[in-house]
Amino acid sequence: MNISENAESTARAVCALLGVEPDEEQNSELTRLIERSIVSSVLSETERHTQLVMSCCSADLDMAHKLTDEIRASTTALVANLSSLR
Repeated sequence: MNISENAESTARAVCALLGVEPDEEQNSELTRLIERSIVSSVLSETERHTQLVMSCCSADLDMAHKLTDEIRASTTALVANLSSLR
C-alpha cells in the first residue's frame, strides 16, 4: 500500500469513526493532511536516524558520512516519489 492509499484508507476510517460523510472536497483535504503528516513523520525520523548514525559512528567519520548520505538520498527519493503520487 503506497502513501496515498494509506492516507485515503485512514481518512475513511476516521470519518467512519466520527460517523460523518464528508463531501469530495473535504475528503480530499483530509487525505492531503494525512499525507503531509506521514511525510513529515518520515522526514523527522530520517533526521533522527541521521543523528544516531553520526553519534554511533563518531570513531569512523568517513563511514558515518557515507551512511548519512545514503539515508538522505533514500529520503529524497521517497519524498520525490510521494510528491509524484498526488
